[in-house]
Amino acid sequence: MRRIVPIVAALAVVGAACDAAAPSVERGGGVTVPPTATTVPAPQTTAPPDAPATAPARTTAPPLQTTAPPDAPTTVTSTLPVELRLEEVASGFDQPVFLTSPPRDGRRFVVDQPGLVWVLAGADPEVFLDIRSDVGFGGERGLLGLAFHPEYAANGLFYVNYTARSGATRIVEFTVSDDPDRANADSARLVLEIDQPAPNHNGGMVAFGPDGNLWIGMGDGGAANDRFDNGQRPDTLLGAMLRITVGPGVTAPYATPADNPFAATGGAPEVWAIGLRNPWRFDFDGDRLYIADVGQQRVEEIDVVSLDDARRNFGWPLLEGNTCFSVNPCEFDDLVPAALTYGHGEGCSITGGVVYRGEALPGLDGHYFYGDYCAGWIRSVLVAPDAELGGPARPAVAAAREWFAPGTVPNLTSFGVDAAGELYVLSASGSVFRVVAL
Repeated sequence: MRRIVPIVAALAVVGAACDAAAPSVERGGGVTVPPTATTVPAPQTTAPPDAPATAPARTTAPPLQTTAPPDAPTTVTSTLPVELRLEEVASGFDQPVFLTSPPRDGRRFVVDQPGLVWVLAGADPEVFLDIRSDVGFGGERGLLGLAFHPEYAANGLFYVNYTARSGATRIVEFTVSDDPDRANADSARLVLEIDQPAPNHNGGMVAFGPDGNLWIGMGDGGAANDRFDNGQRPDTLLGAMLRITVGPGVTAPYATPADNPFAATGGAPEVWAIGLRNPWRFDFDGDRLYIADVGQQRVEEIDVVSLDDARRNFGWPLLEGNTCFSVNPCEFDDLVPAALTYGHGEGCSITGGVVYRGEALPGLDGHYFYGDYCAGWIRSVLVAPDAELGGPARPAVAAAREWFAPGTVPNLTSFGVDAAGELYVLSASGSVFRVVAL
């Protein structure tokens, strides 16, 4: 199922995925955590342009402030010794939103937002996991993330992030069955459940970091303008980057690392950093964390921090990108400046994003690839290897490049990498593409 796609070609909408009956999923022993200790107002029904699988809608934002960001980064363009094209590897999905592989495993697994995980092992995709009966799908809700345990080959454990029919975010552990291409749906164990006050800004990414812990990106609870006041609160699991310990040896549903930074001062023990609006996708590269945080109406941003920089504050809603948002003037001293931003004249909703460490694209080692859901372009940027991270200055950004013309990948939902580090692009139109050298 492969075809070469010209870089300016539009994608056709394809049919729905498998209609097999969905098995029920039994759970046990999970932990439900309310996002805050206060009562929140009724959710707003109009969502900002954050959804990876729905047409963008606009919301009303406070007036744009004009305070300048600290130390604008140095941007250096360069000619790179490669041209890229997209090669379709599979199609016919409903709304694919992520691709990943277990460590040292040649198969690729595709997350389909209505509640299916597909495995690409042979000529055609096969259903690996079907939890459609448990997933609340629509707009920004659905099955949104998948992470295989670092020792998956030995323990068969993997974790999914999905929206329950109640609207809550659930992190659920599964095991593989005796058939390596089929999950054991009856093995489901609820790890964490987080109430959501509105249907948008669900985040959705789960990934194991180099520290062996499971990281979870959580949006601010939805609606608009940080309506529920979660962005600057370390005592809520919303608007935050979470870090928990799961897997063999953990007797409770999960544990919290002793060095998570906020518990000692009254914050939630799961929280590693705050100030995020909707971190739809994030990626680890060595000791760095890259986060693509979806903006409100004017600015999209990429944040880059060292994993040594716990207790960080990414600024929302004080900042949108590096511009004052909810207060003016705003103080930058204790906030992480975005490494890169772009305005809504170029797109409407950032789709992050992975750092390339494969071998098939010469000259692009270390480039962070990202795109825009509405505009359909794909770009990469190189953050200097010796850049100082975590300080008040924005890190130097070099070798910025736009690889595919606007409209090339409409409804660009996600990037992914396989076990070899090779790069993939997913479209809500139903197709998965590999990025290859021309």
